[in-house]
Amino acid sequence: MISVKCPHCHVGLKVDEGKIPPGITSFKCPKCKRPIPVSYLSQENSRNDLNDSETVLVQPVKNSTGKLTVIADEDTQEQVFLLYEGVIIVGRKSNASKATIGIMTADRSMSREHIRIEIKKDPKGGYKHYLSDNNSKNHTLYNSNYLENGEVVVLNNNDEIIIGRTVLRFNE
Repeated sequence: MISVKCPHCHVGLKVDEGKIPPGITSFKCPKCKRPIPVSYLSQENSRNDLNDSETVLVQPVKNSTGKLTVIADEDTQEQVFLLYEGVIIVGRKSNASKATIGIMTADRSMSREHIRIEIKKDPKGGYKHYLSDNNSKNHTLYNSNYLENGEVVVLNNNDEIIIGRTVLRFNE
């Protein structure tokens, strides 16, 4: 058994490395459902002569698909969140929130589960980021336009999202 910490929600897990199927590159965190990357050591190295300088990654660690930057203001400090494939809910950090990304803020006009971002692989090998309001009380501004109920937009590099009074910047 090895100890693993989810890089997203930081929950501690015990994993039986012998039960991880060969070729798997990640598994879903049981708490936040986001991928936890798996890396393999080269089979050439025996346990007796293995040292840090001989560690070889066979599978690369999965990179993020973009990032959300919280722009600092009087209620909120700057925060940066990496985005990964799947569905992400963004909102005000709270014990009652089920948001995947919890923003530490004093901005009470931001809902606890304010926006939804769905990240899907596109046919060209890149990623598309789909933004929608998550039935928030105070709505969502996307590049100075309110998102209507059920409206979904594709995020582009440097797009601005305002949830409550807090400004977010999306970057690929």
